[in-house]
Amino acid sequence: MSRRSLPEINAGSMADIAFLLLIFFLVTTTMDVDTGLVRKLPALPEDEEEIIDDSQIKAKNIYVVLVNAKDQLLVEEELMEVSQLREGAKKFLDNWGKNPNLSDNPQKAIISLQNDRGTSYEMYIKVQNELSAAYRELRDREAQKKFGVNYTKLKGDNKKEIRKMYPEKISEAEPKNVGGK
Repeated sequence: MSRRSLPEINAGSMADIAFLLLIFFLVTTTMDVDTGLVRKLPALPEDEEEIIDDSQIKAKNIYVVLVNAKDQLLVEEELMEVSQLREGAKKFLDNWGKNPNLSDNPQKAIISLQNDRGTSYEMYIKVQNELSAAYRELRDREAQKKFGVNYTKLKGDNKKEIRKMYPEKISEAEPKNVGGK
């Protein structure tokens, strides 16, 4: 009785097949792209006079905004809802010396933002958006008054003029434990 041997499988093309499968999966797989905060940073001051001298800043010209770990907003040492922040910032910025407790004028006004390490990303973004919106609305209002168009549609010197009237000065300190946990 003779035993018949089993034929061997030709493994020569296995490497080719594995390579083709690898290429197929690389081409068809989608990768998640990390997204970040889409925010345009304010332009650097062009004039020497726009550079802030810390020794001349009065306390009344600083609008202090704190966000704690429980996402509570403390503005000028009082609790505030995020929905009220925009109007509060606009009132502070657009004071023009009327209220002695608020800023002298928008050029001297600085918004100081401090977050807790435990502040949620959503709250951080909401606060940033409200503060930016305050500046945007004030600039739009002034651009409409002077030139009849929104600030974003202005060009060159007109845009500079409005930006000089309402310079965006948001000082953001490094996050730390400001309380709430």
